[in-house]
Amino acid sequence: MPASPLHDRESDKKTMLCGAPVAPASPAEVREDRQFRRQMVDRELLHGPNTRRREFSLLMGVVWDFLKGFRQLHFVGPCVTVFGSARFAEDHPYYRLARDMGAELARMGFTVMTGGGPGIMEAANRGAKDVGGRSVGCNIHLPFEQSHNPYLDRWVTMEHFFVRKTLLIKYSYGFVIMPGGFGTMDEMFEALTLIQTGKIKNFPIVVMGSEFWEEMRRFIDAMVRRGTISPEDIDLIKWTDSVEEAVAHLQEKAVRQFGLQVAYGVPHGSRILGEKDLAAAERGL
Repeated sequence: MPASPLHDRESDKKTMLCGAPVAPASPAEVREDRQFRRQMVDRELLHGPNTRRREFSLLMGVVWDFLKGFRQLHFVGPCVTVFGSARFAEDHPYYRLARDMGAELARMGFTVMTGGGPGIMEAANRGAKDVGGRSVGCNIHLPFEQSHNPYLDRWVTMEHFFVRKTLLIKYSYGFVIMPGGFGTMDEMFEALTLIQTGKIKNFPIVVMGSEFWEEMRRFIDAMVRRGTISPEDIDLIKWTDSVEEAVAHLQEKAVRQFGLQVAYGVPHGSRILGEKDLAAAERGL
């Protein structure tokens, strides 16, 4: 059988990925790489091929992360997720804005969900507790310590970022984007992509902090002008610094989505399985 064109290209030194021979790694470099990967399981998962046994073990770790999240968050009630930076202290205007937003979300009847950490996440959870609302967090293990904030009724800590992000979206009927960094942008565009591609319904997205996000808003408008996204792709984004405007937008868009969910039946915890929704916990059941 004649060799395939791909086989010919692979055997051609001119088409190899590296023109020069790759220098072998030293034992010290190998030890350093292994030590790096052992510090966090995501590093090993994303490192490349592992042994079959290790790949299966990593897969089971992902399944376990999902199971923990499903068990803890399945009965917390309808959520709105607040995304934002962990780096704002409580005297910062954005912290105060997120706290006010969390309080209003709780008054609407939503459970406030965040990444469970400090900064904006803490502020939104704290706002919910200020008014007697429900507050949950989905935290992440990091090489540096990030403990959950003290304003949570229930929380779960994930090993994998992508599992955490899935859970933060899965249980939410709307998203509030506060000022933040790479992670906040990743979460925002993940939600937008899922809406754009029809993976989830058109849940509302509120972006707060107009001055902070000014350049990003211009860039998104430029993508519309250049045809890389459609005008309707951003119809559900509400750009505002007003808590009242954000609440009105969520009232119009998110509450309707929750009404559809009620038609299918809202899940309640099973006492036989040791499950409790937050409402039952509040009643002391």
